[in-house]
Amino acid sequence: MMNSRQRLIAVLDGQIPDRVPISTYELIGYNSQAWENNDPSYARLMDVIRQKTDCVCMWEPSPKVDVQNDAGDDIAMAANAFLESSFPVDMDVETRREDKAVITHKTLHTPKGDLTQTTKVIDGVHTTWQVEHWCKSLTDVDKALSVPFEPIDYDASDYARIKGEVGDHGIIMATIADPLWLAADLMEFGEYTIWAMMETDHFATTVQIMHERTMENLKRQLDVCVVDLYRIAGPEYATPPFLPPRFFQQFVVPYASEIVELIHSKGAKVRLHSHGRIAQVLDMILDTGADAIDPCEAPPDGDITLADVKKRVGEEMCIFGNIQLKLLEAGTQEMVEEEVRKCMHAAKEGGGFVVMPTAAPIDTPLSSQTEENYLRFIEAVINYGQY
Repeated sequence: MMNSRQRLIAVLDGQIPDRVPISTYELIGYNSQAWENNDPSYARLMDVIRQKTDCVCMWEPSPKVDVQNDAGDDIAMAANAFLESSFPVDMDVETRREDKAVITHKTLHTPKGDLTQTTKVIDGVHTTWQVEHWCKSLTDVDKALSVPFEPIDYDASDYARIKGEVGDHGIIMATIADPLWLAADLMEFGEYTIWAMMETDHFATTVQIMHERTMENLKRQLDVCVVDLYRIAGPEYATPPFLPPRFFQQFVVPYASEIVELIHSKGAKVRLHSHGRIAQVLDMILDTGADAIDPCEAPPDGDITLADVKKRVGEEMCIFGNIQLKLLEAGTQEMVEEEVRKCMHAAKEGGGFVVMPTAAPIDTPLSSQTEENYLRFIEAVINYGQY
């Protein structure tokens, strides 16, 4: 019988393990600092996750921050994280409570003028909503890019802790934002698509700048620490219906391919992450050279079945997916078990498949329905996933 690390390495290497690995995605059993391991309402589920699933622990080295404002708050990377630069820039931060949320308003003083951003964190929800993006026009983008680029230095001192906690219980995965995402997220999503479609040359220049910064920073990150797997996030921003497939070819494939090549040169694997409709760009995803893909959402959320993904790329890529979170949160236990059975029928044969929800719950307390559905999901995979 394989341990979890052996099981996950086997599928990433194209081998057949003893059973289909089970990933619970952002619910990470082996990271004592993760919020889900410190929330009492998640305790029972996380105990089962540790006992019966295969951990893909999301972790990466932290950017070093050396510059502080008058209040003693680190600001250099806080100000410039969205620009992949550690160059120190003055930033004003105002925080207030509004109903059951914390609102944070930031003003960044760039060489070409001020930019503002507003974020919202709702009580009991473990995510940050960006309600006002940094850029509202091309002039704002030019302001953002006027901040000089200074490469980021990384601190991997936490690696010994996370490596010790994960051990043979799984593998460690870092996330890399692709340059498309970094450029697109400067603006509100609808405004981004107009920018990319109507001012393509300007957008292309921005993506290229972001790519150059990403590659330099990734080299530095890899110099201090190499983990097992890297997830490239962002390609979904160029999938239909948001942009035509030719934009995926232009703004994802060449840059993701360079990222993959660099990571491969260090002996690690790469997983390309893309929600939504991937049918028309699946061959392009394969062309990047990535070792794996996720989460391969089935219709109606996506536009391709898991069986079709397996037929098209299953011999060359490991597939992570595709149990919808909404099913785990709102479905019945019988529905969950049936969906697991369908996934096994579609993608289990020949290996190269890790069953995984498309996302994870972010609210607290955890509902009893979601908890019971997760438990049924895990047991069903153990029952149906043996080789």
